[in-house]
Amino acid sequence: MIAVGLLSGGLDSTMAAKMMIDQGFTVHAVNFVSPFCTCTPKSAGCSAVVTAVKQLGGIHLERIVLGDEYLEMVKAPKHGHGRGLNPCIDCRIMKLRRAGEYMKSVGGEFLFTGEVLGQRPMSQHRRALEIIEDESGFKGYVLRPLSAQFLEPTLPELKGIVDRNKLLDIAGRSRKVQLSYAVENDITEYQCAGGGCLLTDSTFAGRLKEYLAITEKPSRNDMPLLRIGRHIALDNGEKAVVARTEEEGEKLIRIFSNKGTLLLPLEFSGPIVYLTGSDIQRGIQLLVSYTNRDIPDNARILVKDGLKEYEVARAQWPEPSVRPAPVES
Repeated sequence: MIAVGLLSGGLDSTMAAKMMIDQGFTVHAVNFVSPFCTCTPKSAGCSAVVTAVKQLGGIHLERIVLGDEYLEMVKAPKHGHGRGLNPCIDCRIMKLRRAGEYMKSVGGEFLFTGEVLGQRPMSQHRRALEIIEDESGFKGYVLRPLSAQFLEPTLPELKGIVDRNKLLDIAGRSRKVQLSYAVENDITEYQCAGGGCLLTDSTFAGRLKEYLAITEKPSRNDMPLLRIGRHIALDNGEKAVVARTEEEGEKLIRIFSNKGTLLLPLEFSGPIVYLTGSDIQRGIQLLVSYTNRDIPDNARILVKDGLKEYEVARAQWPEPSVRPAPVES
């Protein structure tokens, strides 16, 4: 029999999967690829999941990409946001719904998660768990093995498919039971104990909120730009993004793709600047103001403006200005 579980790569979801395997189920793990995961910068999803799958004996892993519909949900969640822009309840509903669709496609018996009653204030109190299950469309088929003894029996328990006596009674934020279980079952690598969601970060949440307010059709392809650099509002309503490191500069080059304007220093070491518009003079001022080394007389700045590309010699640069306070540092 197949059981389908949400696997984040963290200890709780790995532990829940191991418990189902020990009860004799063939476990299919579902992992959601989100632009807001902080566990890894890779777009292919959380690398910790790969490790978890190996530790679970090589179970089947199904990746599900959360697309633009996820951004629309983040913009206006039915059940509201947390302290940042995190729509935790609506997020869980969407994930369970998608996982449930996959479960039906493979003939699975039920869904399970690594959720722990009382561990997270917004989405894991008793009423939130009930709402999430009800609105997912899979009421009665969502098993939470780690806290099952505190929750109403699910249909697979009532049918005797799952042995309820082998399920646990963990509640609250203490992780003593989980850590002990990990040692006993040779689960030595796991990540994302704090959740790993960028939407809880106040700086990123501010950037995303502004983006959603002015963007009619949000796209997950725009998210990488919000994750990097100093974001500075310009007088004309556009925005400049100043790279803080060489790695961020390389990311801006990859993001550019003929959309907006890119400024690159030549013959001197300075930050790469990305403009959402085409205020070249202001962009050059910012590039120079964030350059910490002497600039030689033969310095140039390469401008990539859409499909156009040209150089601006130092003699043509505007007078440098005082470094502005970034919208977000």
